[in-house]
Amino acid sequence: MKIIYHMVPEAVWQALPAGQAYESDTLSVEGFTHCTAEPDVLLQVANRFYKDVDGPFVLLCIDETLVTADVRWEAVEGHRFPHIYGPLNRDAIVDVLPFPRRSDGSFVLPDALAHRPLA
Repeated sequence: MKIIYHMVPEAVWQALPAGQAYESDTLSVEGFTHCTAEPDVLLQVANRFYKDVDGPFVLLCIDETLVTADVRWEAVEGHRFPHIYGPLNRDAIVDVLPFPRRSDGSFVLPDALAHRPLA
């Protein structure tokens, strides 16, 4: 099992009908869903791009080997990120974790993720 992570506003995740494949907003705009494999990089990305976005977020923990859409590892700013090119089948999501925030809006890794071995 190789775990990759995707963050999503909790309200968006909760509104998704049970059993329906997940389609991020970037899938229709950029053609893929952004993910990362390293918790520390996930935290950097979250705080760089989403710190000022209101509301709670959750982390989708995805078993890359179960994703039916094409997963491509692509270089961005000198780092390789997994991008999912198509809807994300729900059975590839092995866990959904709250993504805690401090009072200033910055994200912190949930304990369960901070203690997981790297993929």
